[in-house]
This record gives sequence, C-alpha cells and structure tokens, in this order.
Amino acid sequence: MSGLRERWRLEAMHTIQERALDLFDEKGFGAVTIDEIAAAAEVSPSTVYRLFGTKEGIIVADEFDNMSAEEIEEVVDPRDPIGSLIRSVRADESAPERASAADSDDDTPPDSGPWRRVRYHFTEPSVRMAACASADRTSQRLTPLIASTGLLNETQARVATNALVFGYFAALEQWYLDGGNRPIADYVEDGLRPLRAIWPSTDQEHSA
Repeated sequence: MSGLRERWRLEAMHTIQERALDLFDEKGFGAVTIDEIAAAAEVSPSTVYRLFGTKEGIIVADEFDNMSAEEIEEVVDPRDPIGSLIRSVRADESAPERASAADSDDDTPPDSGPWRRVRYHFTEPSVRMAACASADRTSQRLTPLIASTGLLNETQARVATNALVFGYFAALEQWYLDGGNRPIADYVEDGLRPLRAIWPSTDQEHSA
C-alpha cells in the first residue's frame, strides 16, 4: 500500500508541476494562484500546499528532497560526490523527453525539459530565494555523509559541501545565461573542476 501511495504522490507532483508551468508560461509567474494550479491539475488546493508548500516550491522541488538518508547514501559516493552529481544530471538529461528536446536542430532555447523550470530560478527573485534555501537544505543533509569518509574534518566538510551544492547552482545559472542549448552536465563538470582537488574522480582511480 505504501508503494501505491508513493507512486500516487510522485504522479500528482509531476502533474501539478506540469500544469503550473503551463499557467506560468501563459500568464506569468506572479499572476497565477495556487487555486488556479489546483484546478488545472484536478486536485485540491490543500494537496498542492501539502506537496509543495508554496508556488516557488512547485518550481524548485525535486526527488532529492524526499530521499531518506539511506537512499541518499545509495546515490551519492561521498568520496566522489562530483561524479555522483554529474552521473545524475546526465541520466536526467538522457531521459526520453529530455533527449527529444536536446536533439532539436533549432538553436532557440528549448521550451520543454529542464529549460521550462530552470529559467524561473533566474527570472523570478522569489524562486531564486527558494532555490537557494533548497540548496542549503541539501548541503545540510550531505555534510554528515561527506564528513563520514574522514578525508575532511567537520569544518572542511561543511565548506566543501556548500561549494559543491552552490557550485552546481552557479553552473546551472551559466547554462541558462548561455541559452540552454548545451548539456547541463557539461557545465557542471567544467564548473566543478576546481573542486577535483578535494575529490579526485573515482573513475580515474579505478582505471589507473
């Protein structure tokens, strides 16, 4: 039963996000209400509030927010969190709906895939603030895992994890500013390269 509830929750979140983006694109972010989003998604306003909290939450929410500590440990290699992040971004971009947008010959920014959501991070101040708050929560959750390796002390782990998480946000912003036509993962890999002094690639270690 819990599996069915989780599947319903994820499907409801996806539907609400898509209907909200339709309305934001049509009317502008500030002009849309939670009630309108709920009506378009055919759910109650209380469901929208329960799943996302705010309009901004609809934009910035992702699967990581609801992962348990055990699930995070399964997807994040604390000795190579950069590699884990890049693999996650590449996997997301290779999903069928992402791939079809990326394969377009049109040089204009895609109106589907990550562009639809990401642009609001950098055009709506309240969404940017929510995204930064979400990034801070992510860093707080990752810091103990990064520290558990013993490679960094607690202070170093906290500073390095913040550099990783907010570095990803900065790479995402550069991707947006450049028009969103190249893979996000390329920007993440390039932007986080200075942090390789802290976390060398485990792929390189294994191939050595």
